[in-house]
Amino acid sequence: MDGRQSKRARGSGPRTAVLWDALRAVLDRIAPEAGPSDVVDVGGGTGGFAVPLAELGHRVTVVDSSPDALAALERRAAESGVTVRAVQGDAVDLPDLLGTGTADLVLCHNVLEYVDDPGAAMAALTAAVRPGGSVSVLVAGQIGAALQRAVHGHFDDARRVLTDPDGRWGERDRTPRRFTRQTLTALVEAAGLRVGELHGVRIFADLVPDALLDGEQDAAAALIALEQVAAVHPVLRELAAQLHLLAYKDA
Repeated sequence: MDGRQSKRARGSGPRTAVLWDALRAVLDRIAPEAGPSDVVDVGGGTGGFAVPLAELGHRVTVVDSSPDALAALERRAAESGVTVRAVQGDAVDLPDLLGTGTADLVLCHNVLEYVDDPGAAMAALTAAVRPGGSVSVLVAGQIGAALQRAVHGHFDDARRVLTDPDGRWGERDRTPRRFTRQTLTALVEAAGLRVGELHGVRIFADLVPDALLDGEQDAAAALIALEQVAAVHPVLRELAAQLHLLAYKDA
């Protein structure tokens, strides 16, 4: 394992290891000689992904609608000794903000649940990525949400999540919409992208009490290994709290 990969591994835990593994794989595919890539993180907030990617040597731009989040991003990047470009704006305006075909990889994590028009947002992501590039989409999973509500004894909520078109359990649900594998894939394909790998993120991690992992390095490592196997299991990945899809723009 090279230095860039070992740094990435140290920074990931049971809830994010699968996602980081997927991002590392796509960046290795885009730049097989470990050269820097142009990465755009849409809705990247305070830089949870952007700063580590900049630390790995990539040129990273965060587009976010919150000026407070972007200010925190700049402080975080400065503390880490890296440069991350911060641009205020919305996902749907991405081509106007950055131009078309400017990114090797576009991250869109925890955004499509909240935008007014997911289809328009996906079209903007597609326009921003270069031919041969990739889009990383992370969304809340509908089936996983039903499982979570049921595990905590909210059986009526779980039923509502499964039957509601947007995957919501009620008026107090703070997530405007959730996705299944089918609805997410259809959204990506409608934007003109080729559907790649689908991963389940946080299949077991959210169900395991934190007390079970606190101070138990072996337990955390075993949970990460379990998540990595389950993430691509054709049945278990559907139960994840989040669905991660890698999509490709043909050259």
